[in-house]
Amino acid sequence: MNPVARIGLILAYAVLGLAATGRSVVQIGTKFAEAPLPYGLSGASAVVYVVIAVALWRGAHSIALLGTAVELLGVLVVGTWGYAQPELWPAHTVWSGFGSGYGWVPLVLPVVALTLLVRQRRRQEPDARPKITT
Repeated sequence: MNPVARIGLILAYAVLGLAATGRSVVQIGTKFAEAPLPYGLSGASAVVYVVIAVALWRGAHSIALLGTAVELLGVLVVGTWGYAQPELWPAHTVWSGFGSGYGWVPLVLPVVALTLLVRQRRRQEPDARPKITT
């Protein structure tokens, strides 16, 4: 992966991790009983972002790949669920509205990260095609 892209991803995930951690700590610490599902998922999203940032930093690309897949799935499920059953979501989370409260970065970032990580993995795999010699 391009070093600039890698650093950009690390910074983006670190910032999202800090933002989601701060938000979830306040939500869980002060009003968890009001909306346990959304606030619990805020905490889970914070953990996912931190794990991805650390995995990218340490070069653990398989963990980063899995984390970004979980992130994308979470954003899609929570975003859809929030529109389908808004009564279950009286409070916003990082992934609510497909990440609209964060400028849709939670929706776009995992797509970008997955693309870069999959391309990198493909470049590193040995060519499995049989060699034809004449």
